[in-house]
Amino acid sequence: MADIRIEVAYATPERQTLIALTLPPDATAEQAIQASGILARHPEIDLTVQKFGIFGIVAKPNLTLTDGDRVEIYRPLKQNPMDARRQRSKQ
Repeated sequence: MADIRIEVAYATPERQTLIALTLPPDATAEQAIQASGILARHPEIDLTVQKFGIFGIVAKPNLTLTDGDRVEIYRPLKQNPMDARRQRSKQ
């Protein structure tokens, strides 16, 4: 089987990091994150706390990737989105 092309993404309010990789066809989401080097670029990422997913759908570390997938590492929320909307509607 041919290698797969994927991306690993992480964004902060200040910057976005998007890393393209070519991996073996049996690569997992966790392997992609490790291979990308994104953890060295963003030492604030803690995968024991933060979730990650594929195109907005939360995934498990052992999920096998397919060609074209984008692994997204999600930041912890500073505020509940429902509470934020309520506050904005009061203004």
